[in-house]
Amino acid sequence: MPIDAGLIARLPKVDLHCHLIGTVRASTFAELARREDLALPDTPERVYAGCNSLPPDPDLYRNTRIPVPQGPSADEPAVSYSLFQLAGWVTEALRDAEDLTRIVYEACSDAHHNSATRHLELSVDEPRGRLARLGYPTLIDAYAEGIRLAERDFGMSGRLIAAIDRSRSGDEALAWVRTVVSHPHEYVAGIGLDNLETVGPPERFADAYRLAGEAGLKRTAHSSEHVPGAANTITCLDLLGCDRIDHGYFVLEDDAVVARLRAEQTPITVVSTTSRRSWRPWRRASIAAMLDAGLNVIAASDDPGMFPTTLAAEYGILADELCVPYPRLRQMALAGVDASWLPPSEKKALRARFERELAVLDAEAPI
Repeated sequence: MPIDAGLIARLPKVDLHCHLIGTVRASTFAELARREDLALPDTPERVYAGCNSLPPDPDLYRNTRIPVPQGPSADEPAVSYSLFQLAGWVTEALRDAEDLTRIVYEACSDAHHNSATRHLELSVDEPRGRLARLGYPTLIDAYAEGIRLAERDFGMSGRLIAAIDRSRSGDEALAWVRTVVSHPHEYVAGIGLDNLETVGPPERFADAYRLAGEAGLKRTAHSSEHVPGAANTITCLDLLGCDRIDHGYFVLEDDAVVARLRAEQTPITVVSTTSRRSWRPWRRASIAAMLDAGLNVIAASDDPGMFPTTLAAEYGILADELCVPYPRLRQMALAGVDASWLPPSEKKALRARFERELAVLDAEAPI
């Protein structure tokens, strides 16, 4: 039986995989880009609407278990701009701490109002350019102020994840993590590893991850997203000590790894929508197979402002396109709480809140 869209919208949710730069509203980017007189190839609105990352060498993906589309999709824009281009332009448009507090607050507001998100974990990148000149403590305080305002106004919680750009060297990553651990902050819960998986193998960052673990930070990493195999995911778990995996679709290439992930119930954050429009059907087929395999997959939004999508829309895709039943979505929502990086007392309170809200929704849900 179909699940009512209103029920999906009201389902309490946790978003554990969301990049701050990717949350920026098109309207906010347009305002800031014009304020900074940013040199763009088109209007800010058209640039945002043209988000479409082109796939890498198709020869990498010719023999995967779930076929990866080789050609363009029907909804390709006339002119495409990659997710990384957009992220670079958004970063250029940011000027000061007030801008950073604003985009965090807006990310929380959108998550709360559009998706009933009760807890949001935002990945923030190592600052570049003029943002770097503000200094790490100032930046983190600015981000944290956005979360504090959202906690006050929306009754939600939030944490920050210091993201390593895997195109950087191991030494550069270690220096970044040293900065993070040298300035501990209650809102910085852990570290992550992003950018194209093909440009930086996880073992390059072993020292940075070891330092983060010694400092008590949680750890996650993008893995088995672009490299068509499961080996990087094992490296992330066993060498980097990751508590969660982001994406993970290509773990399906290795039955032994799937069996391990199922046995350990490793949290894997998945996103049905991607800036590679031609890959969206493959993503959804992969997530369906991961669910069928009994993996602990948890829906996330990734870069919701740029795709665009919402966490509620991602749950809706699971329900409508992949026919995931309400009890499994309910289980996923609670798994998100359990996989969050809140302190134990706050996590316990959040789970109790979810159980109260879910008890109300259960009466309306299809059996």
